[in-house]
Amino acid sequence: MKFALKKLITLIITLLFISFLSFTAFSVIPGDAALSRLGKDAGEEQLAALREEMGLNDSLPERYADWLLGAVRGDFGESYRYAEVSVASLLKDRLPVTALLAVISFGMILIVSVPIGILSSRSPGKWGDTLTNQASQVVMAIPPFFLGMILTYVFGLVLHVFQPGKFTSPSEDFLEAARYLIFPAIAVALPKAAMTVKFLRGAILSEMRKDYVRTAFSKGNTINGVLYSHVLKNAMIPVITFLAMAAAEILAGSIVVEQVFGVPGVGGLLISSISNRDYPVVQAIVLYVTTVVVAVNFTVDILYQILDPRVKTA
Repeated sequence: MKFALKKLITLIITLLFISFLSFTAFSVIPGDAALSRLGKDAGEEQLAALREEMGLNDSLPERYADWLLGAVRGDFGESYRYAEVSVASLLKDRLPVTALLAVISFGMILIVSVPIGILSSRSPGKWGDTLTNQASQVVMAIPPFFLGMILTYVFGLVLHVFQPGKFTSPSEDFLEAARYLIFPAIAVALPKAAMTVKFLRGAILSEMRKDYVRTAFSKGNTINGVLYSHVLKNAMIPVITFLAMAAAEILAGSIVVEQVFGVPGVGGLLISSISNRDYPVVQAIVLYVTTVVVAVNFTVDILYQILDPRVKTA
């Protein structure tokens, strides 16, 4: 309990620190938020009134405190680009899409990598293991965006399994949205699944050479008994670290892959907001990404403690 509380406090401090840095950075960037919203034809009186309304005349600590209190309530202010449209409503439309893509992608990574990694480690040096290693090397070398282009051409333009660019929102038709996201999920998941296979295979083979494994065999345990009861639990610790990084990256938004498939997720919103200097939206997305990363790391720390109680002393 003390371990989890310590990690939770660290998580909160990290979020506050990153949120302050990002808010400060966007506050000192040259530009006038009021002018960005009203346009160049706005009069000085209009600009002055809007600056007062937006709190731009307040000090930086005051503006940060107001923004932070609003963020805690889920209120990130209004978009500069879209007049009278809240940042929260923009995120509300995009977050479910990125989250669904992340769930499908991560599910594929686990379903593909864990069985293959275990099977490959069972027969090191044999033809199956060699074939798996070669295939993993090839898949890891393919950038996700290029893999996405191949999938779009083959399954979208040639086989007509889906129609590129015609994405249906999950709120309108969840199953249709999930079916469309299968292909960008494959582009995201395959390279990471290949990396996970190599991590898991290497970790299992490393554990199999340790003394406790020889002791387990000497007690009459079978290979399956040793592997699943002892080795796999220890071998998963470094693999979980990589899976956590992959999960955070996917949840944060697979920006390029979303663009290739025309998926209206967080990645596309981030790119358009940066291009249009829509800083309230960018600040909210930065906070979202930070939250995802530290939350995933917190979850991994707890999993470490479950898999290896020695982590309690760290």
